[in-house]
Amino acid sequence: MTGAQAPCRIGVVIPCFKVTGQILAVLAAVPGIVERIYCVDDACPEGSGDFIRTNCFDPRVQVIRHARNEGVGGAVMTGYREAISAGIDMIVKIDGDGQMDPALLPRFVAPIVAGDADYTKGNRFYDLRYIARMPAMRLAGNAVLSFMNKFSTGYWDIFDPTNGYTAISARVASLLPMDRISRRYFFESDMLFRLGTFRAVVLDVPMDARYGDEVSNLRIGKVLPEFLRKHSTNFFKRIFYNYFLRDVSIASLELLVGIGLCVFGTVYGGWHWWQSLATQQVAATGVIMLAAMPVLVGLQLLLAFLAYDIAGVPRNTLTPGLWG
Repeated sequence: MTGAQAPCRIGVVIPCFKVTGQILAVLAAVPGIVERIYCVDDACPEGSGDFIRTNCFDPRVQVIRHARNEGVGGAVMTGYREAISAGIDMIVKIDGDGQMDPALLPRFVAPIVAGDADYTKGNRFYDLRYIARMPAMRLAGNAVLSFMNKFSTGYWDIFDPTNGYTAISARVASLLPMDRISRRYFFESDMLFRLGTFRAVVLDVPMDARYGDEVSNLRIGKVLPEFLRKHSTNFFKRIFYNYFLRDVSIASLELLVGIGLCVFGTVYGGWHWWQSLATQQVAATGVIMLAAMPVLVGLQLLLAFLAYDIAGVPRNTLTPGLWG
């Protein structure tokens, strides 16, 4: 950073819903490098906005109220819009329940400032000591959700997709279709899908998660069917956007031919298997080969497509480093 370059202006967005017991400690811990703190009262039944205004005297804090509850995604998008309109360069999102340590904020900011990432997110799975503190149900559910997320977003090298500790370049945030991003528990995963459609670079940041007396509203068993449906939808959208609408490559051909061969071999083999059962006659060797070979070749082509997709994780950032 040279003397002629302006410093990076950092804003923090904190969705506030039933967090009056922890929010003051979170606000007090936000580092001094942050210029603005946007606390979005998402129609909180505890009156988080009024509570913050009455008890917090940090001049950086700005309270924004929603007339109706819009979910974490709606609250974050409101904060993004306010930060962008105020000329903030980088926006960090922290939850208000005390599970995310604001002191870690420089770790999330640094890769974006250096031009190595467009978006950073927390990952609680780097250190085995941290994993041991995580509730078993949350650990298992997160592993399943992470696997689904890799398919739907194309970010094969990241984990812990529901982690809400994030940072994003404001210039990249301005590209997001904010009115179309999922508003509730699927928000973080949908953000990754949207970022993947314009090939933003996403990096994981190792972090610890603190579990105290706060109550999580996320129930893995309850949201898993919804997440599976939405991840499946995003997967097909991503494949169509990246391999047939915006570009056509050898991987597009591998995918189409691979699916076609697998379908042909399965249907052809299934039909003759049923015929064999009905007539009690063993199928000819040629029939078996004609069913098996397309499936084997099709699977090889699909694996080649998968390898191409994994190798295609975005590596070039959309914007240069914020400090030059």
